[in-house]
Amino acid sequence: MSVVVIGVNHRTSPLRVLERVAVGADAMPKALHALASKDNIREAVVLSTCNRTEVYAVTEKFHAAYDDIAEFFCELGGLRSDELHQHLYSQHDDAAVRHLFEVACGLDSAVIGENEVLGQVRGAWSLAQESGAARTTLNLLFRHALETGKRARSETGISRSTTSIPFAAVEMARELIGTLASRKVLIVGAGTMGEGVAVALTMNSTTQVAVINRTESRGRDLAERLGATMRPMSELREALLDTDVVVTCTGSGSFVLDRELVESTMAGRSGRTLLIVDIAVPRDVEESVGELAGVELRNLDDLRDWVKSGIETREGEASKVAAIVAEEVERYGLDATARQAAPLIAAMHAVAERVRDAELQRHAKRLAELTPEQAEVIEALTRGITAKLLHEPTVRLKENAGTPQGERLADALRDLFDLH
Repeated sequence: MSVVVIGVNHRTSPLRVLERVAVGADAMPKALHALASKDNIREAVVLSTCNRTEVYAVTEKFHAAYDDIAEFFCELGGLRSDELHQHLYSQHDDAAVRHLFEVACGLDSAVIGENEVLGQVRGAWSLAQESGAARTTLNLLFRHALETGKRARSETGISRSTTSIPFAAVEMARELIGTLASRKVLIVGAGTMGEGVAVALTMNSTTQVAVINRTESRGRDLAERLGATMRPMSELREALLDTDVVVTCTGSGSFVLDRELVESTMAGRSGRTLLIVDIAVPRDVEESVGELAGVELRNLDDLRDWVKSGIETREGEASKVAAIVAEEVERYGLDATARQAAPLIAAMHAVAERVRDAELQRHAKRLAELTPEQAEVIEALTRGITAKLLHEPTVRLKENAGTPQGERLADALRDLFDLH
């Protein structure tokens, strides 16, 4: 069996494609079920963030699984195969493992070292477990991925400075308008990204922050915790009239700010420029809004270009993280190959135990004459003989797991112990 990863990300795909294949939390169970029902996929985890949508799968036939997953992406985004394939990438076995570990460490993010991605990896794995799509192989892989991500952040400085999409969005807005001091900022969306934006804004106590969210209770909770103002979605137009910067991050799947709304709003702003930063996937703001006079619209493509200037400061740390990833890929490989032998070893010991128990039962009448102390000696003696007889084949299986020699040993032991 092979572990494969197939997907699109911010390096291979424009935002217009990324947003079409994004999978929200509500749609994730259906997506996992669709993948798990494919003939060539045994296990699956879908990781969908603002930087990527990737499918991690366990399969025995790589090319057949690739076709299944490519078809899944086409159906998900309503894309033709020729529209998708130029953006699709794939890795398998060690390369797939290394890719996931780099993702968990933040090396594969638009903002190098971002903190959010580790939680997103954990969340994707958790949803797959709940859906029954992640089992033995992917559970082991993702557990190692989380351990690798934690090592990277505790042993290096990869996550220092601006290391998240929300913080980068705030920094870019500050640079574009000069300062956020005494400015009014409207956050549309009170999820994880919205909270990250709000936290970043609280670093400047004079910034006036307002929060709008479809679910008012969630928006109110965020506003109260961070000392911001909460406004209902019904007051969105009025809020736009009286703000300097808007950061949208709902990921609702439909436009929160369309051209008609923003155009009518700008007519009442007396010529004041409005900066809109859209960090949602799919986008919250209709692209043509950026054509309106007085509107500066930035999205994730712009943000990724902007953050490139800060990458150099973390390049040294990135090389340290790469070394950690290499160590952890090797550690995972040893753990995975050892586990390949575990079912056969367990079955072999079970057969031996059944034989031992049957022999003790056959001589039960004679053994009944023994004292408890003597019976205990017999029990220990027979267990010891069984363990010693199985010790060498057990060690050999573990040492050679995952190699041609290991396969030959496994086949021989299956024949000898009738384990087919």
